[in-house]
Amino acid sequence: MNRTLSPGQRCEVWIASVTGESELVYSTDELLLEAPNWTADGAALILNGDGKLWRFELAGRSISQIPLTGVPDLNNDHVLAPDGETIFLSANDGHIYRAALSGGHAERITGDDGSFHFLHGVSPDGRELAYVGIEAGDFTQPGRLMTIASDGGAAAAVDVGRGHCDGPEYSPDGKWLYLNTESFSSAPGHAQLGRLRVDGTGFEQLLDSDTVDWFPHLSPDGQLASYIRFPAGTLGHPADLPVDVVLVSTGDWTRTVHTWPLFGGQGTLNVNSWSPDSTRFAFVAYPRTNPAKD
Repeated sequence: MNRTLSPGQRCEVWIASVTGESELVYSTDELLLEAPNWTADGAALILNGDGKLWRFELAGRSISQIPLTGVPDLNNDHVLAPDGETIFLSANDGHIYRAALSGGHAERITGDDGSFHFLHGVSPDGRELAYVGIEAGDFTQPGRLMTIASDGGAAAAVDVGRGHCDGPEYSPDGKWLYLNTESFSSAPGHAQLGRLRVDGTGFEQLLDSDTVDWFPHLSPDGQLASYIRFPAGTLGHPADLPVDVVLVSTGDWTRTVHTWPLFGGQGTLNVNSWSPDSTRFAFVAYPRTNPAKD
């Protein structure tokens, strides 16, 4: 089911700078937008909303729907291919699709293997996708790290322990997969940030925190990363919570460079939203006008 704004709630698209500034670039009380990607030419953000795909032009501050056919309603797991002209999409039927960023017919990539497929990463050469598999769509079961060729075929499981994992994303050099996982803790829902080599070795925790940390996204130059920090004790990555968008140096994930507190969570920072020049990234907030509900 597609998410909608609650009465008195707004959707705000923000752009943050690595120097700490932030700018509100779009606000609406009509459409709940999620999970911005930044286009390779730096001109636009790609978001989902109401099960559709949208393009937000940064220069004109205008938004328009990207016309797609052959695909069910979309969720907020979408990733641009390195060629800058193709987008990979997760849909509410549990499958991953490929389409031209300009629109048109979408082609299904994943087969009927009994799992739901939630896309998060594409390798720098465009040949492989990383996703989270949920067996039989049973969300009481932990998500598993999976990879598959970007043109389809058999999927391969990557062992990252028994805990739920999410958000697998390739490093810009293609050597690592970054993700959040509950495998580092016995506490329910206590997701922490980690990485492993693409061959499945070298699994390691990036920082040890009391908060629930999700969706690490590396800048294109590999020097910085953003992620979303949920309050301690949060289960999953729900909507409508006070959260922090955090910027760190990949040289030391324990040192926070900047923090942007907001009301949001689900949809705020699910996919990589860095600008091509590594100086900015986008996120979404969902403030409510009734403070009692915040």
